[in-house]
Amino acid sequence: MQLNKQFTILLLFSLMSLSLFAQDKNKVDIGRLTGSLEANANFFSRDSSIGAFNIPQYENQLYGAESWLQLNYSNNAWGLEAGLRFDLYSNSNLIDPNNASSGQGIGRWYIKKKLKKLTISGGYLYDQIGSGIIFRSWESRPLAVDNSLYGIRLNYALTDNWKVKVFSGKQRHIDAFVNPDQTGPPLFDAIIRGASIDGFVSGGEGKNWSIAPGFGAVAKTMADDDINKVVDAVKFYPDEALIAPQYNSYATSFYNTLSAGKFSWYVEGAYKTKDIVNDANVGFLTNNTGTVAYTSLTYATKGLGIVLDAKRTDNFAFRTNPFTVQRGAINFLPPMTRINTYRLTSRYNAATQELGEQAIQLDITYAPSKKTGLAVNFSNITDLEDDLLYREIYTEGYYKYKRKWVLKTGVQYQEYNQAVYELKDVPMLRAVTPYADFLYKFSRRKSIRVEAQYMSTKQDFGSWAFAQAELNWGKHWTFVVSDMYNATPTKKSNYEKNHYPRFDVFYKYKSNRFSLSYVKQVEGVVCTGGICRLEPAFSGVKFTVNSSF
Repeated sequence: MQLNKQFTILLLFSLMSLSLFAQDKNKVDIGRLTGSLEANANFFSRDSSIGAFNIPQYENQLYGAESWLQLNYSNNAWGLEAGLRFDLYSNSNLIDPNNASSGQGIGRWYIKKKLKKLTISGGYLYDQIGSGIIFRSWESRPLAVDNSLYGIRLNYALTDNWKVKVFSGKQRHIDAFVNPDQTGPPLFDAIIRGASIDGFVSGGEGKNWSIAPGFGAVAKTMADDDINKVVDAVKFYPDEALIAPQYNSYATSFYNTLSAGKFSWYVEGAYKTKDIVNDANVGFLTNNTGTVAYTSLTYATKGLGIVLDAKRTDNFAFRTNPFTVQRGAINFLPPMTRINTYRLTSRYNAATQELGEQAIQLDITYAPSKKTGLAVNFSNITDLEDDLLYREIYTEGYYKYKRKWVLKTGVQYQEYNQAVYELKDVPMLRAVTPYADFLYKFSRRKSIRVEAQYMSTKQDFGSWAFAQAELNWGKHWTFVVSDMYNATPTKKSNYEKNHYPRFDVFYKYKSNRFSLSYVKQVEGVVCTGGICRLEPAFSGVKFTVNSSF
């Protein structure tokens, strides 16, 4: 990636000099410089028995790394914010799990200035409208997602409770960042622009209710090169599948949050005009309208919380061009499953289906006392023909004994359509996973936690057992040892009864955290908020650094 070097150097030294000036106690405090570093180093050790082979890192490179160094400057007196981030990829398999990617440069910069009621922002921007259904620019490093908007944004406060936002630019293209043939900023070619208005209305003194309505609109104009690709693709289609090239597409949404006493109700409806998308269900590019209806109802009182979510999506893939698969998403569709944290309960995740899904989720938490608690979650996802895609029933209970120990236990039931989510020609996966988690505290800073899980399934790799012990020793050290065992592998998996051990050492000092890990990891799918990517099998050593200053 190339960026104006004079601008980059000027911005960097400006931030440093402003911070140094601000830190001089003999002068006026005019700002603050903060930052963070995240760095991952992976040392690969070939192991064909678990599928950790046949990619460049295992065959010859043996090493890969990713780093992100962020600097931020802020000055409240001037109403000024600015930031700069340096990205580094060295033989990394994060962007493409099957290949090595290398590149370095300025991954992000931004400047924001407040002028009374108007705030002007420029550079690589993160933002969203409503829940993100028609627009969201965001970052998730474990998924190699960074689709910030490279452009200009204006925010204007009409009143204390009503704000307007407009923006325009192009979406960042993380793949191009490590492409040696890239000569300009790593951007998709489509022009994106949008606007929104958000408000807040209170019931007034003595009235226990409020509403927070909003409206947003986003437009996309495809580039000539992408339109030419559409023309080349459709000219060989049969007559009934032919579509006309279309440069412009539009999406709008209305949303509102109603709060009344112990209840909160969010509702959003979105509509997209005709838009050229790649419909994997028919194997052609199509040009249809799309809709999304989403709602979330929450009830919270002492010891009890209930959340009911529902969503219906119909043809709402909204991308910079129809040829992007895992990149180029302009919007974000809220997931409809719980975020599982245990190793086996989180093995199978339901990726959001842009072209069509109907989903409902119910989450209930109940804590009758400080010692005991119960959580139940149910989610069900089907396609628009009511064919099951995913179903989960999750239960968890805990008991606390004074401040000495805590026991958590529960069971998860899953039905998971691998044919849809992983494109594997296999029957519906069904799994039952009981688990237990025990924490014992020796003192305020010394504790041991032990967990055990067992997944029973006759599909995919077969059944799994997992055990882990975690020792926290003082305020600096944590030691973790775990093993994941393929207890009863299926014949189709061609896998033996392999062990997947892991050893971790964590050291924390002030705002710095270091970890050194020996890892053997089975192939799987990693998801964040309904967005998923394939995580290949791994064998080797990992070293990570996380620091903030």
